[in-house]
Amino acid sequence: MSAMVRQVLEAVAADEKVVERVVDAARGHSPEVARLPAEENRRHIAFLLAEGIAHLERGGSPDDGDFSAALALGADRAAQGVSMAGLLRGVHAGRTELIRASVELARSLAVDDGAILDFMIDLDHYVGAVERNIVSGYHTAELQLSRTARELNTQVLRRLLVSGDFPDASELARAGLRPDGRYHCVVSAVTDPSHARTLEQRLHPFGGVYGLVEGRLAGLTHLPPTWSDDLLVVSPATALKSLRGMYSMCAQALAAAGGSGVRNLVDLAGETALAAFPGLAGTLVDELLGQLDPKSTFHHEMVATALCYLDNGGRLSATASALHIHANTVRYRLDRLVELTSADLGENPDAERSHVLATLHTWWALRSWLDRSAR
Repeated sequence: MSAMVRQVLEAVAADEKVVERVVDAARGHSPEVARLPAEENRRHIAFLLAEGIAHLERGGSPDDGDFSAALALGADRAAQGVSMAGLLRGVHAGRTELIRASVELARSLAVDDGAILDFMIDLDHYVGAVERNIVSGYHTAELQLSRTARELNTQVLRRLLVSGDFPDASELARAGLRPDGRYHCVVSAVTDPSHARTLEQRLHPFGGVYGLVEGRLAGLTHLPPTWSDDLLVVSPATALKSLRGMYSMCAQALAAAGGSGVRNLVDLAGETALAAFPGLAGTLVDELLGQLDPKSTFHHEMVATALCYLDNGGRLSATASALHIHANTVRYRLDRLVELTSADLGENPDAERSHVLATLHTWWALRSWLDRSAR
């Protein structure tokens, strides 16, 4: 392996835009991979690139050395229920995009075409070895999983929550579920299989059946969890036949929830519904808060104060306590925001408009403005 290959791989690994291109290519060519959280794809690609750089530093042929990250990727995809065909579509697309991006970087480093050809051959040999180890890891895990009752339970979960024929009574019984039972759907933000197994053990005192569904640890339980260090969204108890809709809403609510701990789906209804329309949020921000400057510290203070004010029921003293500032400072910031923008803080209700909706629009715009500025 040439030093140039290592240099280019290091540049690729350090370039978030290139990594994102590889992720997008894999997800764009494989619907099964696209159902996994994007962060799960980024995690594996980062490991593969780091392993590749370490492999090049050690020297040796492309087929020698430690391919543990590639083996783990294959094993994780098997555990997550991605088919071999879906896995390979994503791997091939990512491989092509990685080589394309690497050639672009090599040219940007003023490498001549002859050297780039040698580089492409070296890189293709190495990436081919990575692909073979991904397939090997998948087959090994698939064989192990097929022998376990846990995998049978996971397959039942996937058929209940995502797609497939409704399990019969005997399959439900083997998974510890009753056809006439009502269950809480629990969906976590955990995608790493080893972390998922640890979380599952922590949830064991609450009972239920858990497994990786679309890449995330999810489960069904009579008794909802009351605590967790990881983010969990929990639905109301419902019949088995209604769980697909509940699971879909819980999965959408994860993105809106943020943070950690156990969150009830019902409590996240507003945030989840609003998060489904980012384009409309952007339009609302431009219409109500277009006069604000994202680079202004004072404008950030005004928006954060107004958002806190609305979250605290329009109470000055509660807002001041929450922000550790004087109530007069709160009042000044709110007044300046109203002067500069079309924000409606609900202090002068218009009889021709819904007071609740006007305040909701402002709350949504304030939160979206802060999110946009952070990005």
